[in-house]
Amino acid sequence: MSMLQIEKLNVWFGRDRDRVDAVIDATFDVAEGQSFGLVGESGSGKSTILRAIVGLAPTWSGHIAVAGAPIGKRRPKSFYKQVQMVFQDPYASLHPRHSVDAVLGETLQLHGFTDIDARVVKLLDDVGLGQKFRFRYPHQLSGGQRQRVAIARALAPEPELLLLDEPTSALDVSVQAEILNLLADLRQEHNLTYLMVSHDLSVVGHMCDRLAVMKDGKVVETMDVAALRAMKAEHPYSQHLLQASV
Repeated sequence: MSMLQIEKLNVWFGRDRDRVDAVIDATFDVAEGQSFGLVGESGSGKSTILRAIVGLAPTWSGHIAVAGAPIGKRRPKSFYKQVQMVFQDPYASLHPRHSVDAVLGETLQLHGFTDIDARVVKLLDDVGLGQKFRFRYPHQLSGGQRQRVAIARALAPEPELLLLDEPTSALDVSVQAEILNLLADLRQEHNLTYLMVSHDLSVVGHMCDRLAVMKDGKVVETMDVAALRAMKAEHPYSQHLLQASV
């Protein structure tokens, strides 16, 4: 079963002479339980696709479907129980005056859960923090700990699809591998499907089953991660990316 279908997706900003086409005719699909990567240089449209899926890029055309259900311009509340996003910068994505307990508790309440205390504890355990972090504030946490809280918040509604926007690029190198391994474990434990944006081919090679290469807003090639590891790209730009990563 396909968890995510993207067909002829166009995303733009501005209008008339000021219009900028950020994504042009992008097409790919992500199977249920799969981890799919979007790679390319900065400005290639990768993150814009994630934002279009969750409604943060309102001017788009084409077809987006989650678990077979087409997405319109307005997303029902049920959509956000099914799809959640982890942003690049854990420093900016958490409210500085809200404790970890408040961040997770508010998310659970919004999605209609009642056993808040037990679920907060479980979420903190799931991301490797534990109860001792429950009443801390973002300024009392390291970058890696903040990103774990952001991941816990994304897991709170029990989604099926997680959108990961460069989830480790703002972190110290020593912490990046810990977060990637955590995400790999959570995917198995919670039967999650991932769509991950990264400019780092080694991250995609570690985390993903398939990937799409983007350049100037267009998907120029899709391939299995086995082809990536074997350096067997077909498109010249994909070959350039692979050679630059060696």
